[in-house]
Amino acid sequence: MEEELVDGKVDWRGRTAVRHKHGGMKVSLLVLAAFAFENMATLSLAVNLVSYFTGIMHYELADAANMVTNYAGVSYMLSIVVAVLADTLIGRYKSVVFSGSIECVGLALLAIQAHYRSLKPAICNLYDQNAVCEKIKGNHEAFLLAGLYLLAFGSAGLKASLPPHGADQFDERNPKEARQMSSFFNGLLLALCVGGSVSLTFNVWIQDQKGWDWGFGISTIAIVFATVTFAFGLPLYRIQVAQRTNSLIEILQVYIAAIRNRNLPLPADSEQLYEIEQDKEAAMEIEFLPHRDIFRFLDKAAIERKSNDIQSEKQEIPSPWKLCRVTQVENAKIILSMIPIFCCTIIMTLCLAQLQTFSVQQGFTMNTRIAKHFNIPPASLPIIPVAFLLILIPFYDQICVPLLRKLTGIPTGVTHLQRIGVGLVLSSISMAIAAIIEVKRKGVARDNNMLDAIPGVQPLPLSIFWLSFQYFVFGIADMFTYVGLLEFFYSEAPKGLKATSTCFLWCSMAIGYFLSSIMVQLVNRATKNVTASGGWLAGNNINRNHLNLFYLLLSLLSLLNFFVYLLVSKRYKYRPQSPEVRGVDSQ
Repeated sequence: MEEELVDGKVDWRGRTAVRHKHGGMKVSLLVLAAFAFENMATLSLAVNLVSYFTGIMHYELADAANMVTNYAGVSYMLSIVVAVLADTLIGRYKSVVFSGSIECVGLALLAIQAHYRSLKPAICNLYDQNAVCEKIKGNHEAFLLAGLYLLAFGSAGLKASLPPHGADQFDERNPKEARQMSSFFNGLLLALCVGGSVSLTFNVWIQDQKGWDWGFGISTIAIVFATVTFAFGLPLYRIQVAQRTNSLIEILQVYIAAIRNRNLPLPADSEQLYEIEQDKEAAMEIEFLPHRDIFRFLDKAAIERKSNDIQSEKQEIPSPWKLCRVTQVENAKIILSMIPIFCCTIIMTLCLAQLQTFSVQQGFTMNTRIAKHFNIPPASLPIIPVAFLLILIPFYDQICVPLLRKLTGIPTGVTHLQRIGVGLVLSSISMAIAAIIEVKRKGVARDNNMLDAIPGVQPLPLSIFWLSFQYFVFGIADMFTYVGLLEFFYSEAPKGLKATSTCFLWCSMAIGYFLSSIMVQLVNRATKNVTASGGWLAGNNINRNHLNLFYLLLSLLSLLNFFVYLLVSKRYKYRPQSPEVRGVDSQ
């Protein structure tokens, strides 16, 4: 039987990849396993690092929360940079291996610092009002930041390169493999939940009970397993060859050409705009999109200048910085029209940041006992939505989607934008619930004369599981908005940006984390003179802060953001697709 080659993909030796020998669902399991190990290593840090920064490094609570959100923001933002480098220079396989190695180094540095007493401040009780606790500074703080941001860079590389490399194992032009690729993206969320469930239970318990040196050590081992597991599949992978040009550059060319041609009149007939002939397009296997009457100012990038210069007429390929194809212009329009959707989802991460920081600190003040001899670590609370998602994702995909498909006639049950909208509403509800629970928690502290109680030592007579309500609702919001965003960006992005588009989600989250840091500082500054604590979120005593008002503010902002999203989403026009592509996407 003659071997079937896969166009556009090669094996590890540079030869054209062979179907049934390279790639496919079985090989993609190695990518999913690596993704699970990576989340096992890092998810516990996202929810528990605040405790490390306050309890061990003696930062104030607000500063510690900002350090965590800044770290997360840098990591997500760097994913865009790494994705572009992977697409244009080094390739996705090398990007994963290199990023995994960098992440190992960062975690190892953090483990070393957590182990040796000489590299961190002297032990001190932050909650003793008479104690003078020295914050980490100088070379020791530089050591901490070096490890933290090496970890951020490595994690960014894995998030940027693992999903698209896994998608590379499938051929979109093959109906069977197209359906398998859809299952792979669902598997990514399941892998995140599996790895996250281990991280939020076992890793958090290690960090709290055995020490942070052990905690960082376990995370280092997990990243080693992730890198080795991924590298093991090299002979079996289909590898996407790095391109010399990137679609982001082509988008930029449209804007430059449109500015250069700004004084040229737009033709009445769009057929006069520049486009290569379709027979050539078929031969070159490049994308072709019809012209749409939106963002007409970008159409000027496709206006051909009339010239009698014979030499100019003989020039077959015009400068892409002066003249762009209609398809190239339409891709730029698609990206531009996606920006308002992108902006409306940023506040979702701003809310998530509070659950990873302040809500964990709430948990430290509450009764964590769930059995006679077992206390749940506050940082493990996110296991509630994660465990629920392990059940809900298959239920939604196998039962809800077919039912919704019958009711709406939409292949995916609901559109991507409808799915995102549901998540945005739920995030607002989650913050409202968080505000109500915080009012109750502070009421218990006040009624029992425990406003100055030491967290973890003098727990309030209130179960930590009261916090599970806000985590539970936000977990459902996660499934709708973040998965909906990933599908939306991937399906709507230009063909040449399919890989990089998976990082648009991380970029949205990065901005949300940065805004969280800024908002905490602005709120403290604005409320400095109207509260006894010196600001809603000032100081380390969360019982005397006004976290409930901060949560209420976020809930109202989220609700306002949702109404803006409704207006934006109604104006959005999905990109034109052929019936074949729509059939594949609906699987």
